[in-house]
Amino acid sequence: MEISTLAMYHCLAFVWYFFVAYSITHIRTEERPSEVFLYGGQWKYLTVLNLFLQAVFYGVSFLADVLRLIKKLRCAKCIISSRDLLFSVLAFPVSTFVCISFWTLYTYNRELVYPKSLDGVIPLWLNHAMHTAVLPFALLEILALPHRYPAKKKGLILLGFVAFLYISWVLWIYSVTGEWVYPLFTLFSPFGLAGFFAGSLAIIISFYSFGEFLNRMIWGQFKF
Repeated sequence: MEISTLAMYHCLAFVWYFFVAYSITHIRTEERPSEVFLYGGQWKYLTVLNLFLQAVFYGVSFLADVLRLIKKLRCAKCIISSRDLLFSVLAFPVSTFVCISFWTLYTYNRELVYPKSLDGVIPLWLNHAMHTAVLPFALLEILALPHRYPAKKKGLILLGFVAFLYISWVLWIYSVTGEWVYPLFTLFSPFGLAGFFAGSLAIIISFYSFGEFLNRMIWGQFKF
């Protein structure tokens, strides 16, 4: 794509994610179903955290495009490095994980991840914006321009650290409230839950590797 076209795309994507994140975080608390507890607010859900992650990523991408357009190449190089790190380690694998894991569990038994009572609170379009559209956006980003991936060890360490932080947050919420963020977790024993978290980490790592594979297949090895 031309840089000006990329800038427009990244700007629109940023506005879209900002709007979706704003919409979900401003649902009135009095409308929440009884199954949804208040502690942690919307910030306990990976889906909502991913929306803000995507907004940050597209904001950084738009800034990189603008700097390239105005020929501030030294600044642009630094921002591009941050953009690529965000995309490779977090934006692509987390979006892919959110979409595929959500709809897999939803198809199996929606009450485990998205109780039917939420249909009266969260519009259908917003559900798909949070859980469906994130994957096409991530794939389009790979098709739109090449991204430099970090060394495999560095990328996996960063991804594992972020996963550890989120799991710790989920466990902290349970220790305080006695409630699990997702009803699914009530089905597991402590060992079963550890296995579930380990399996989820393995899956998200596979999505990281898949994104790297797609990037290499489409763009090959490249240099800035």
